[in-house]
Amino acid sequence: MLQPRIPVNPLPTGTTIPVPTPTADIEPTITPAPVPMPVQATPARATVQLTPGSALALAAGGGAVVLVVGAVLVSMLLAVAISAVSIAVVAVVLRLLVSDTQKDQ
Repeated sequence: MLQPRIPVNPLPTGTTIPVPTPTADIEPTITPAPVPMPVQATPARATVQLTPGSALALAAGGGAVVLVVGAVLVSMLLAVAISAVSIAVVAVVLRLLVSDTQKDQ
């Protein structure tokens, strides 16, 4: 049905590669349409009933997720702060070393 168009590229010898063309004796294959599955009757609106135990488990799970995400974010912030402080200390030490070497000259 859809075939890519291949450009004719000249070879270094000057010969060209012909573009393949489909032949008329090849018939396309026809695939049968899928058979639809029977639809089961479902209620118009599904209701979710929470028991006190499942509500408590849902609240505990949500609290655990909040605590884990908060711990990850705080640890990332702490890592950035420690990196910034260490870079500042290195900058101060390098500045003192450079000024000390310039005084000796």
